[in-house]
Amino acid sequence: MNDTLVTLVGCVATQIDYKETATGPSARFRFAVTPRYFDRRKEAWADGPTSFYTVWARRALAVNLAGSVAVGEPLVVHGRLRVRDDPPDGEGNRWFSADIDATAVGHDLNRGTAAFRRVVKADPPLMATQKVAVV
Repeated sequence: MNDTLVTLVGCVATQIDYKETATGPSARFRFAVTPRYFDRRKEAWADGPTSFYTVWARRALAVNLAGSVAVGEPLVVHGRLRVRDDPPDGEGNRWFSADIDATAVGHDLNRGTAAFRRVVKADPPLMATQKVAVV
């Protein structure tokens, strides 16, 4: 209820790291978000500084993500923002990182087309649903 939900538009920066774990499928990747703004002085569009996020997906989203997304593709990611404050390293540097626990991921159709394929759950095996009479 008090989660910070965000929607980010950017590009996939790394390969999808997909794993089967004891709690179910999991996938993660780095996501690059670069804001664009109109520079009035130059009278042209310019890129702002790029921010990188680690996007995490679980269960069916992880499976579908691993089979559908490649490096460089433009995506829209929606999920919960988690900011981590890692303890200082040996030199006293503190590191902060931003993770997104994704609830929805899709291709950015402003930059291309996509063909959606619904995942169909497999039916139980034929023999398990039929009773076989033994003579």
